[in-house]
This record gives sequence, structure tokens and C-alpha cells, in this order.
Amino acid sequence: MKSKNIKIKYPKTLYSISAIVVLYLLLLIPLKTIQVIPKSDKKPFIWNSDSVWNKLETEFINARAKGCDKIKARVDSLFMNSEKILDEISKVTLNPSDEKFMTLENNIFKTAPLIPACSKYFSNYVNFYSKLRKVVKEQSINWNMNSSDTRNTLYRLLYGNRTAIEEIMLQLPQDKIESLINGVDEPSSTSSADILGVEVHSGDILVSRGGAPTSALIARGNDYPGNFSHIALVHINENTKAISIIESHIERGVVVSTLDEYLKDTKLRIMVLRLRSGLIKADPMLPHKAAEFALKEAKQKHIPYDFEMNFNESEKKFCSEVASSAYKKFGVTLWDGLSTISSIGVRNWLAAFGVKYFETEEPSDLEYDPQLSVVAEWRDPETLYKDHMDNAITDAMLEQADSGKVLSYNWYFLPIGRVTKFYSSILNLFGSVGPVPEGMSAEAALKNVEYSKTHEKIKLKLMELANNFKTEIGYTPPYWDLVNLARQVRDEIDN
Repeated sequence: MKSKNIKIKYPKTLYSISAIVVLYLLLLIPLKTIQVIPKSDKKPFIWNSDSVWNKLETEFINARAKGCDKIKARVDSLFMNSEKILDEISKVTLNPSDEKFMTLENNIFKTAPLIPACSKYFSNYVNFYSKLRKVVKEQSINWNMNSSDTRNTLYRLLYGNRTAIEEIMLQLPQDKIESLINGVDEPSSTSSADILGVEVHSGDILVSRGGAPTSALIARGNDYPGNFSHIALVHINENTKAISIIESHIERGVVVSTLDEYLKDTKLRIMVLRLRSGLIKADPMLPHKAAEFALKEAKQKHIPYDFEMNFNESEKKFCSEVASSAYKKFGVTLWDGLSTISSIGVRNWLAAFGVKYFETEEPSDLEYDPQLSVVAEWRDPETLYKDHMDNAITDAMLEQADSGKVLSYNWYFLPIGRVTKFYSSILNLFGSVGPVPEGMSAEAALKNVEYSKTHEKIKLKLMELANNFKTEIGYTPPYWDLVNLARQVRDEIDN
């Protein structure tokens, strides 16, 4: 009996499944990319004033219990004293460490908790804030912007005062909130148009805050945590008055947006900055020329987003570079005093998203540049609380970065992420936008997704706790209470 060779036929589907499994396993292999994060000799600013915030909250509770009639004499006295100090400051040139600035700061924080109980003073407080910002920025023209005394004084007075105003706003009915706060009516010779009730000129810089978790990270992940995450440059056509907004998006790189497109993308707040007219007497049209340059460049070629945040390299641009590189062409160097990110934990987290440069141009810090005047500041009353909540969550999460926590992602999603990245790269070649932004790795994209999920998970529970706080205590939780609640939720999720 002859033996027969028996050939086993494997179904094609089995080969296909095997190939997919092998490909999946290959795509699981991590890249050996080790980025050494340098340490900094600088230190982040820390208020370290929990006892002060608690005292202010007690003052607020007591003021509400007493009522306006019983506290208005004290409010009048504080305003009178603050106005006197500000007037004295405006008449002389002071060092940033002068005690008058600290006295002014103390008065600001003493006054703020009384205003919600006496809301008729709110407009006075807002007007004082605008005046203070103008005087302090004029003083800073003579200061060294790389000095820690300078940076601390500017931050404490400008950011601190804004925070105080917004804490007042959140305790008032929405119809009492002023969405627009005017600043300096800085003269300009360039074309203008109305944007959100403000006469904006060609060459003006729009500093805004987006609604994504990463927007809060950009605003807060800084030695001087701020409120802004995005920069854009305004161009207004001299003949047609058409408004173009030149900006750089993570997803698309540098683009030219219409005003409607710009505003449609979530904006929780917008600040208008303008180059001081005294700096450009020889060429009053310089801001328009800078905007014209940025507009032409954006239309002529594709400029990808710069995740590294290297403002010295112009082939790619993050949002701040759109303004700084355009003005630099005409001899104006913005960000007089670079932003610094000193915390090694924050550096590690930002590096996970592709950042390599930690002395850079952060959106929140442009406000402090003495070359620029704050023309106006607009905020959306309906989303102001969301802004504060996102900040509180981010601050609580960044504490984990400082404690050594590393951003991660679900490893079994890496093959899917890499395939998605490849697909996105093909779309990029044909001028389209893919799910993974151009210049961002699959690993960074997955970490971004995981970071945003954690942020949203904390936010969902935080909203519940904050609502309970308001129901039980009788007022909207101030920022420091939001941070404490966010810490509580963060720790519950981790455990």
C-alpha cells in the first residue's frame, strides 16, 4: 500500500489573520527615543497664600451677612486709599520691589471680597483695575524684564487683580457682569474694524483662551500660570476693510481665518494688545506691515505647527511665532522677557507632547511686555466658570507632574495610533487634515487623548461637588476651593 502525501490547505482567512497579528505585534514595538530634559536654575512663582485666601473667603461671608449699608464706609475708604497710592505711583519712577506695589496689592485683595455684597461698587472696581494696569505697565517700561522682581510684581498685580475681578463676577448675577473691560485707547494709524465692541486695528494681537483641556495646560503650564492659550495677528485690508486673522493651529499649522471662523472656534476670553505708538513714530504703519507680511507668508506656503516651541526656527510655527516672527521682520522683538517653564515635572509632561524648548513665548506672558498696551479684554460670562474649573483641574493635575507622575497611554492602542498616524500623513501630503496632527507622533497623540480623558473625568465629578458646595454653602466656590475639590477628585480617581 502506497503512502500518499497529504497537503493541508489553510484557509486564506487564517493567513490574513496571522498577518494582521504579526503586523499588530510589530507595531507594538516602542521607539527608542530618549529625550533628556534639562533642569532649570529658575523657580516657578508660588503664591503660597492659602491662609490669605481662606481669610478673604471669611471676609466675603461676613460682608454678605452684614449687607452693603454696613460695609460701604470701609469700601469707600479702601478705594480712596488705593486711588491715592496709584496716583503717587503714576507721578514717579519706582523699582518693581517698591513697597507701594505690595500695599496696592493688599488693598486690592481687601476690597475684592466686599464687592459682591455691595455690587454697586463693581464698576468702580473694574475702572480701578484698568487704571492700575495702565500705570503698572507704564512703570515697567523702565524695568528689567528678566528680573524676578519685575516678573513677580507684574504678575501679582495684573494677574492677581484679574483673578480678583473674576472671583467677584462669579458671585454676581450674570446680568451684572461686564463682558468687556476697556483698557488703554492706544493711538494707531492702521486700518480698523469693530470686533466684539472694540475698535481693533491692523497689526493688533489677539490673545485668547480655548476650551480644550490642552488649552488649560498651555495657560497654566508656565512659571507664571495664566489665563491665555492662543495668539493671533489681525490684518485689516486698507481698501475693503476685510478682516483676516492669521494664526497657527495644532491641527492645521498656520492659517488665515475670517473673523467668523476665528470666533467660532471656542474662545472663553480674548485680550487685544497693541504696540505702543511711541515706539513707532518713525513708521506708524509698522504694525500693518507686520500683519501684511504674516498674511502673505501664510497664503504663499504651508507652515506646519511647531510642537517643539522653538521660536528661532521659522519653517514651523506655534501660535506665538505668528506674531513674534512677523514683528521681528520689522525690528520689534516681542516677549521682552521670555517665558520660562522651570518645573521638571511640567517639562516632562510638555515634552511628552513634543515640546523641546522651555524658554519660549507663552501666550499668557505677552500681556506683561512693556512694548504693548492692553486695549481691551473680553470674556464670556456664561463660560467664565468653565474657564476657572479647567484651570483648577489642570493645577491639580500638574501637582502630580511635580510629584514625578509620568504621562502614559494604553499600550495596546499603539498599533492603532500608528496606523492612524500613517493615514494622517497621507492626508497631509494632499493638503488635508488627519486625526493625528502633522508633526505629532502617534505616542504623543495617545498621551494627549489619555490626558484629556483624565481631565474630563475629574471635571464631571468636580461639577457635581461644586454644585453641592453652592447648594450647601450658598455661594459659588472660589478658585482655591475648586482646586481643593479637584485634588479630592483626582486622588479618588487614582485610588
